[in-house]
Amino acid sequence: MAEKRDYYEVLGVSKGASEEEIKKAYKKLARKYHPDMNPGDKEAEEKFKEVNEANEVLSDPEKKARYDQFGFAGVDPSYGAGAGGAYGGAGFDFGDLGDIFGSFFGGGFGGGRANPNAPQRGESLRTSVTISFEEAAFGCEKEVSIDRVEQCGECHGSGCAKGTTAEVCPDCRGSGMVQQRRQTPLGFMSTSAPCGRCGGKGKIIHQPCKHCGGKGMVRKRKTLKVTIPAGIDNGQTISLRAQGNAGKNGGPAGDLLIVVAVRPHDIFRREGTSVLCEAPITFTQAVLGAELEIPTIDGKVKYSIPEGTQSGTTFRLKGKGIPGLNGRGRGDQYVTVYIETPTNLSREQKEALKKFSELLGEKNYEQNKSFFGKFKK
Repeated sequence: MAEKRDYYEVLGVSKGASEEEIKKAYKKLARKYHPDMNPGDKEAEEKFKEVNEANEVLSDPEKKARYDQFGFAGVDPSYGAGAGGAYGGAGFDFGDLGDIFGSFFGGGFGGGRANPNAPQRGESLRTSVTISFEEAAFGCEKEVSIDRVEQCGECHGSGCAKGTTAEVCPDCRGSGMVQQRRQTPLGFMSTSAPCGRCGGKGKIIHQPCKHCGGKGMVRKRKTLKVTIPAGIDNGQTISLRAQGNAGKNGGPAGDLLIVVAVRPHDIFRREGTSVLCEAPITFTQAVLGAELEIPTIDGKVKYSIPEGTQSGTTFRLKGKGIPGLNGRGRGDQYVTVYIETPTNLSREQKEALKKFSELLGEKNYEQNKSFFGKFKK
């Protein structure tokens, strides 16, 4: 009998290697020596068997412990007794390699399917809510309605009629999968397929619940209250934990994601926590100064503009902006004034305006004088 190599040596890892290190080393070597990657190469085939054997032992905590204590004799009673060793029989089993080669070879290898009866988290749902500019600034409470999957109240999610229970599938023993073995030129290959008897569910319901039809779940219309925090902006999302579809087999429910849409305001617009607006003023107010009533999200406030205010001047109203979403402080409001040109003047008004214009000289129009002075030069 050929001398066996130490399993740690085969995989190229140390004796203190972690489970993840062993798994990583195995995958790398299994890909390298796989028969499909090395057709007709007998040496690669033997290497592949050796790597597969080493992984079978070192990836199993029980077998690994016995190997560490007793060597090959701890995991292979035939070792040293003249038998062919762990792989001296008719062939080897590819059943444990499904998670590695499935994506490379079309999923023809077995394994990798999760337990159908294990807890599964429910699907998260998404909806939207529309609010006003002021509601976004100061927060509010809204109601949203959704259609979601909930656990059946009659059978409590079991899918069985009252007083009955589901039978564990005798064919797959609750795993939902059955193993199939077939002969290949390299030996026996094991593949997994959904159990035909239970449809991959792992259990058989003989008397289904009439309310849910044996599904264990029902779809219901649900109305929920959602608190919109102050300072939220258009397009931001609020998450309501565990308000999505119910989980399966005792798994947690998914979340409800609510996208907030803020309606545009007639006067204000927003940049971060700042509120911006424009206010028209008359020529007289701009020249002589005036006390204006400026609209804010808190209501109207009085603000005095100085004499000689130019069109396009922006004034700051401190603390009149949007509250911070984290509850810290508020932004400011910025008011840009522009001079509104009067229209539909009477003859008397036009004459008065001409006389006023004649009284003014270039010295009263600094920007005009500067602009046309540069043009002349």
